[in-house]
Amino acid sequence: LMTDNEDDDSQHRVNEGDCVVLKRGDIYKAVRIQKKKFFEKQWFFLDNAVGELYGTTFEVVTGGTLQPRKPKSNQMYLYNAKEAGSDRNIQDDWKSQNLTRDDIETLKEQGLKGQEIVQQLIENSRTFRDKTEEPGKICCLRYDTLAQMLTLGNIHAGSKVLVFETCAGLVLGAVMERMGGYGSVVQMYPGGGPVRVGVESFGSPSHFHDTLHEFPICHVNALLAGTLDTEAKDIDAGFYSIMSLVLLLRLVIASRFHPFLLGLIKFLTPSRPFVVYSQYKEPLIDCYTKLREQGGAVSLRLTDSWIRHYQVLPNRTHPVLLMSGGGGYLLSGTTVTTDTTKAKTGSTTAEEPATKRLKLRDHRGMTDY
Repeated sequence: LMTDNEDDDSQHRVNEGDCVVLKRGDIYKAVRIQKKKFFEKQWFFLDNAVGELYGTTFEVVTGGTLQPRKPKSNQMYLYNAKEAGSDRNIQDDWKSQNLTRDDIETLKEQGLKGQEIVQQLIENSRTFRDKTEEPGKICCLRYDTLAQMLTLGNIHAGSKVLVFETCAGLVLGAVMERMGGYGSVVQMYPGGGPVRVGVESFGSPSHFHDTLHEFPICHVNALLAGTLDTEAKDIDAGFYSIMSLVLLLRLVIASRFHPFLLGLIKFLTPSRPFVVYSQYKEPLIDCYTKLREQGGAVSLRLTDSWIRHYQVLPNRTHPVLLMSGGGGYLLSGTTVTTDTTKAKTGSTTAEEPATKRLKLRDHRGMTDY
């Protein structure tokens, strides 16, 4: 719904520096608001969109100026969303590369290393900036699967969530957006530092980041053993204060590595949900088998995501021919306290069925059933 009061809809208007998605037909491309932009073989001045409402339809008039108009087919729409790209116009040839083979050989003779030569190729490419970020960088995570993760993890405002992901911050940003700036999020990360490219593209208010803390995955064993050096440079004081007061209440994992579920699940209190995503089912099958063997989790479910788009037109309604073949796999469940009392007793009677114990007692002359 739209309102005539400009103050009420100001938060839905385009501002300078926003990350927006341009849409023309079935083609999407995410960019930041800047003066001049190239999209679908056409230059235009994107800064003309500042002050307009998200969802506005534009047409490109003479001189590259954007002019709002009523929505029609094959026009350009403006949305607020995460960053992406398009390989639609990228050709596999040397026409977009300013460096020749002789230039590259000269760089090698000058002693430049491989990474430095690659950087030179990027800087001299006219189409690299328009290249799509590979789906592998977000582990081929599809939007419907991400929605299921937020639902199965019971993410809501006020939650205390542990997130371990290698999806460029996409899952982390979705969790923070669902929480609305209330609660606490701990991001566990591999390597030298957390990756939050996707988080920045959500355009969340600055106070959302006050709820975000970080912790390197390499220190998990030391934390569980109680030997963690809290004075280390890569230890977030905010995270340590959270862990010292209360254990976490939700666990969300989406990683290209083998899930660290068995180690991270120890941070959850009983009766708390967890959800793990993987592009492949084999790592999740291993986790499922281990949890069934060691206990501590119930309602274990290993599922795959499936979605189908339909074209709906008069006398031409049918499934779309080109669709995503798979949306990855999800392992979800709820933590419980493991009962070890029966395992410690050596009585054979405790392991016998109730009907058999009754028959034994009756045979021995015992009448109190």
